[in-house]
Amino acid sequence: MKTEKRKILVTSALPYANGSIHLGHLVEYIQTDIWVRFQKLRGNECYYVCADDTHGTPIMLRAEQESITPEQLIERVQTEHLADFSGFNIDFDNYYSTHTPENRELSEGIYRNLREAGLIESRMTEHYYDPEKEMFLPDRYIKGECPKCHARDQYGDGCETCSATYHTTDLINPYSAVSGATPIRKETEHFFFKLSECIDFLRDWMKTGNHGQSPLPAESVNKLEEWFEAGLRDWEISRDAPYFGFEIPDAPGKYFYVWLDAPVGYMASFKKLCEREGLNFDDWWKSGSDTELIHFIGKDILSFHALFWPATLHYAGYRTPQKICVHGFLTVNGQKMSKSRGTFITARSYLDHIQPEYLRYYFAAKLNDRVEDIDLNLEDFVARVNSNLIGKYINIASRSAGFISKRFDGKLSAGLPDAELKLISNLQNEADNIASLYEQRQFSEAVKLIMALADTANEYINDTKPWELAKQEGQDQRLQELCSTNINLFRLLSLYLKPILPELIAQVEGFLNIEPLVWSDNQSLLLGHTINKYKHLAKRIENTQVEAMLEKNKADLAAHASTTEQSPTRHADQQASQHPPIADTISIDDFAKIDLRIARIVKAEHVEGADKLLQLTLDIDDADGNTRNVFAGIKSAYTPEQLEGKLTVMVANLAPRKMRFGLSEGMVLAAGPGGKDLWILSPDDGAQAGMKVK
Repeated sequence: MKTEKRKILVTSALPYANGSIHLGHLVEYIQTDIWVRFQKLRGNECYYVCADDTHGTPIMLRAEQESITPEQLIERVQTEHLADFSGFNIDFDNYYSTHTPENRELSEGIYRNLREAGLIESRMTEHYYDPEKEMFLPDRYIKGECPKCHARDQYGDGCETCSATYHTTDLINPYSAVSGATPIRKETEHFFFKLSECIDFLRDWMKTGNHGQSPLPAESVNKLEEWFEAGLRDWEISRDAPYFGFEIPDAPGKYFYVWLDAPVGYMASFKKLCEREGLNFDDWWKSGSDTELIHFIGKDILSFHALFWPATLHYAGYRTPQKICVHGFLTVNGQKMSKSRGTFITARSYLDHIQPEYLRYYFAAKLNDRVEDIDLNLEDFVARVNSNLIGKYINIASRSAGFISKRFDGKLSAGLPDAELKLISNLQNEADNIASLYEQRQFSEAVKLIMALADTANEYINDTKPWELAKQEGQDQRLQELCSTNINLFRLLSLYLKPILPELIAQVEGFLNIEPLVWSDNQSLLLGHTINKYKHLAKRIENTQVEAMLEKNKADLAAHASTTEQSPTRHADQQASQHPPIADTISIDDFAKIDLRIARIVKAEHVEGADKLLQLTLDIDDADGNTRNVFAGIKSAYTPEQLEGKLTVMVANLAPRKMRFGLSEGMVLAAGPGGKDLWILSPDDGAQAGMKVK
């Protein structure tokens, strides 16, 4: 009986256009890509869309820091993201951006529909405002002392020390992470989506979805119940200018908060695909659609996708997701990814050193349908790829193909004995089980079963020993049968692994001289067929590759930090090597306000937790005998021992700045292009320059 072809639209969470793709991100995109490739192998009409999430204050501020427009920044980052995804064989049907006409049109339409449904209201609210930057500050751009445990330099939306959550206005001694200024509390009008009025719908959707079953994993349903019990708050959906995003219709100076238009980016990306492929957008997105909408997301954005998003879609007249597949985080060697250890591994660092499909295989061997973290143990990664993928799977072809080419001009047997047909049939009979595991996202179980079948094939090869048979007279037919059986076993295993290893299997298809494999090929055999000469398909990972990747990654991250992160001490060399544009000119009167002093460094110390900073105690010959404490980003050029007793120039009347490490009471000036090439004065240098040396 022929099953009806399914129509499935699949999305992954939108990567933010403010940083590079790293291996933690790839857990999601690899998982999604495997599932989508499986659906396409089954013959289903399945589309995979995604986009860069491009709006918000961080994008605006980073573009400003780089002296480019936000549009230039997001265009560059999108190119980088897509190159990284392509490197890992992530095959989007459309990869787009949220800063597009389609997304603006859809976001405005959804907003108007929600407003007409009575679910949008405006209120006067009080927020922190940076008087220097003349902008309202998002929670993550306000830091201060935690009101619960009193840890310093905590973010405005939660404490990283005690994990407490609180209102930003509860912070003690808050300061702006943008300018260092003390923010003021200021009233402004904001728009809210009345999520609190959607509880009945959300409870029903959580239990039955739009296809009679819960769209969420059991762990996520339990989490939602906790949120329901705590009470749902209305969702603020607006931001004040200056802001990079879409202006709200009929509300000049007000912009959609990024979390309103970002998920709409799923729709916008698909709409662009519809225009290109001649699909009907409404057939897939309007309320009552019989298509499937599947979201893959990380557990950290569950609340947006399980509360705000389905409610937004439902009350705006669109269909809701049929399933939300939630995964955990990635750890490396059992620990949180670390920049200092080099285990905060970027996609590009990996691609420069190791075959990308090895990571796809390793992740697949770990992934399941539960909301749990997975670990990339680098020692286990090397061992598992070399042992299973190379030693078990690839080994089957390499042990048999040579005999077929040399002894039989590449031609397989026209028929096989019953015993061999039964062995092949045993592997064929597992096709439905493997398909079910792929469908349920039980990839680790699928890999385990496929590798068990590879063990069966290798046992057959070891038992029949074709290399010994090849030395015996009159055994050519039997040798051809044995090797043809092995090639058929290898072909089946290749089909089962194809969603995980698309690039490698494309090479296998070339070697086997066959059309691209589809899932229904599991019931056919290659008999009387001519294959091509075997060429090496894959090689083992060497430990030196992993070590080189970690070292290169560590160096790349350090270089990136030195060129893109604003120095907290604002010392003079922070962007010397970038040749930034000259700032607005100042008058001689402005310059006269700067109090430059020669200061002796009486003490220098390392700063715990800081890669670039040293803590300096400076004697500026103050009338009261006081010293100044300054944090300076000159650790790349000097050790504390080299600095004590030397002289430097400092801006003595710069307003103190509260930092995570303490209070910085000035700015140290150094000369040079940066890195190790930074210079300050010694006592002799100062004397020769005619400066007063105490």
